[in-house]
Amino acid sequence: MIILSALPHGKLVLVGFMGTGKSSVSRLLAEKLAWDRTDSDEEVERAENRKIPDIFAQDGEQAFRDMETKELRKLLESSQSLVVATGGGAVLREENRSVMLEHGYVVALTAHPEQIIARVMQDEARPLLQGDVRERVYGLLETRKGAYDFAHLSVDTTELSVEEVVDLIVNAWKQHGASQ
Repeated sequence: MIILSALPHGKLVLVGFMGTGKSSVSRLLAEKLAWDRTDSDEEVERAENRKIPDIFAQDGEQAFRDMETKELRKLLESSQSLVVATGGGAVLREENRSVMLEHGYVVALTAHPEQIIARVMQDEARPLLQGDVRERVYGLLETRKGAYDFAHLSVDTTELSVEEVVDLIVNAWKQHGASQ
C-alpha cells in the first residue's frame, strides 16, 4: 500500500479517450492507494437505473452529458479520497474540466488509434461507436484533439502494462505533491 494522503489533492482523476485504459488503471491505482474507486459512467447508470446506450437512445447525448456533469461534480466535491475514472467525453465541458482541476490531480491516458480500435472493437456498450468503428474512432479523436491537454500529467498507454502506467502516475503525483 502507498500512502499519499499528504498530497494536496484528495482525488485522482483519470481522463482520456475510450479504450485508453481508464477503468483498468483506476482499479489497480485504487488498490495500491487503498482508496475507493469509482467510474463516472457507472455512477450515471446507477443514478438513472439505466445503461448508457439506453440513455443515449432515449434521451440523447446532451441529456447524458448533463447527467455526467451532475455525477462528476458530486464525486469530486465529496470529502473522501477517491480514484475517479471518467467517461471519454467528460472533458468536453469546461465546467467538468474546471471541477476536475479544482478537486483533483488529473491524468490523461492516451493510446495510438489502432490500439484503441483493437481494445474497443467488440464493445457494444459504446454508443458513440455505432457504425464503422475505425472511422468513428479516428473522427472522434480528431474532434477531441487537444481536449485532454489540461491534465496535470499525460501517459501514453499503448505499449505499457497497467502496472507500469500506475507506477508512472504514482511517481509523478508524488513529485507534484512535493512541488506544491
